[in-house]
Amino acid sequence: MELKVVLFCFVVSWLSSVCSGEVVKVSIRGETSIAKTDDNFIFATLDWWPPQKCDYNQCPWGNSGILHLDLKNKTLINAIKAFSPLRIRVGGSIQDLVVYDVGNAVADCPQFKLDKKGLFGFSNGCLPQNKWDELNHFFNQTGALVTFSLNALNGKHKSGEDILWLGEWDSKNARDLMEYTLGRGYKIDSYELGNELAGTGVSVRLDSVEYGRDITVLSNIVKELYPNASTRPKVLGPAGFYDERWFDTFLQNTGPEVVDGVTHHIYNLGAGVDPDLINRIQDPFFLDQVAQTFADVANSVAKFAPWAGAWVGESGGAYNSGGKNLQGKFADGFWYLDQLGKTSTFNHKVYCRQSFIGGNYGLLNITSFVPNPDYYGALLWHRLMGKEVLATSHDGSPYLRAYSHCSRKRPGVTLLLINMSNSTFYDVAISEDFNLYRKLFEDNSQREEYHLTPKDGDIRSDVVLLNGTPLKLTKTSDIPELTPVLVDSSSAISVAPRSLVFVVLKDIRAPACA
Repeated sequence: MELKVVLFCFVVSWLSSVCSGEVVKVSIRGETSIAKTDDNFIFATLDWWPPQKCDYNQCPWGNSGILHLDLKNKTLINAIKAFSPLRIRVGGSIQDLVVYDVGNAVADCPQFKLDKKGLFGFSNGCLPQNKWDELNHFFNQTGALVTFSLNALNGKHKSGEDILWLGEWDSKNARDLMEYTLGRGYKIDSYELGNELAGTGVSVRLDSVEYGRDITVLSNIVKELYPNASTRPKVLGPAGFYDERWFDTFLQNTGPEVVDGVTHHIYNLGAGVDPDLINRIQDPFFLDQVAQTFADVANSVAKFAPWAGAWVGESGGAYNSGGKNLQGKFADGFWYLDQLGKTSTFNHKVYCRQSFIGGNYGLLNITSFVPNPDYYGALLWHRLMGKEVLATSHDGSPYLRAYSHCSRKRPGVTLLLINMSNSTFYDVAISEDFNLYRKLFEDNSQREEYHLTPKDGDIRSDVVLLNGTPLKLTKTSDIPELTPVLVDSSSAISVAPRSLVFVVLKDIRAPACA
């Protein structure tokens, strides 16, 4: 089944001016899905960075790191609960410096301190037992699906050859943490080993064969502690930047069913201080360049670990804490929602945003905890886009993006339209020549539309409007209702310049969505 959508000029009631739109044909093929995500595709990191973490003479982490985060903040709690559930990753660059003070596991529990000789400029740190208890109470309260990323450098030492580290992984402290966690009845969705140690590494690199042996040890521990496969946490890795030879060798040396998710990291926008970020974020030609990486990762997984799935294990757009005064603003949604759409078409199961809170790229503000615009884009995706991905294309400008999935937990198809143009309207209607599609729309049938636009048309604004109304927390710090406009299904949709639009076409009965 092919759904023909034609874009033409239409004025939504909350738009103030008449437009003259560009006509484009969009095709959604609904016979079969081209890929499938996990039920819970949206994922976000809580990082370890202490307040002293600084980049480019700015320190954008404040008290948002795991050890300092106010876990009783009502807005934070409600922001996670709104997803019901949200995947949360506990991890980040300095996770490979952390020891776990559970039971009598370690003699000393040091705090992170600035150390020019240490990895990433910090000394070793520690997760106190009481903090782990508090975190798990928080996760239980919010219903989060937790991935805990383990220290992969225990027992290893510098080789003397650039940044290569050697030696067997000492799994004792990780096992202590897992046994304590299991004994307290804490639920962990998955364990991941290491952070950015693959390929050429960042501050440290590991040999792919050696890492394969290490993660096999982790997999065996998880299987021993959780003999019931239905409640067993998944094992994830290698959590690094994709290097074909390294990843392929790693997967070939782990064997069947060792790794459940093959995680890789993406920071395709460049450095957070780069003045060209504002242009890259809304340049479709630049944003397309990362597609080959998604395709290559998916191919490696299909060839050497078909029982596993490809995951984006961390992606913040711009590295070194993100772009100040840009990420966390409306403009970031062009990159973020486009990455969600693109990644899903390449059969990735999960996409992890760096970060949920912290740095310049957090989904929440680090001081007020108020959601940034991308939070609402992520929440709408989670609520509307199902796991079956449909082939979607159009013959118009590349500044218009179109992605479609079967709708989540209800009949129909949900279409995401991203308009990166600063001046062009794209106006959507159903093609008159598609009889099957017209037949599905009975009299008085309606579709749902969710139009996200920036306040005053300023893409650097941190205020996002839904169908013309600013999204603000309620007086009780709850996430506001995300209410669509209901539109006659036979009428047109107007996609304003610099806007993000979700459209729920509930009457479409695509075979792939049956």
